Amino acid sequence: LGITKASLQTRSFISAASFQETTRVLTDASVQGKIDTLNGLKENVIVGRLIPAGTGAGMSRLRVTATSRDAALRAAQRNWQESLIAPASAAEERAAELRQPVEADVGDDVLATVVGETHGTDEDAGEYLNKE
Repeated sequence: LGITKASLQTRSFISAASFQETTRVLTDASVQGKIDTLNGLKENVIVGRLIPAGTGAGMSRLRVTATSRDAALRAAQRNWQESLIAPASAAEERAAELRQPVEADVGDDVLATVVGETHGTDEDAGEYLNKE
């Protein structure tokens, strides 16, 4: 390959378009839906961004990585909290209702109190059920 073809064989279509055959390179990139990640010096100079070099480059990359990781963690935390709030199915909603104490629904209503288990047993009926 000559120097012209070698410079066109780069991952960055912006860098390739800056050398020769600009129209063809940009047309091919747009038709194929390519995305330039702007990793090199030349691409960043062309679009007017800071170059990824120097003493702050490492910290800048670390900051970008940390920001994206933090965003993913916040999204996971939000999804976890939403899963605690909203039941996924009717069965889960019913199970959550059954786990709540009766007082949560009735409050201090005297008529809503549940009578204990000793009421209404055979012993309470007395002689009525005994056939002698």
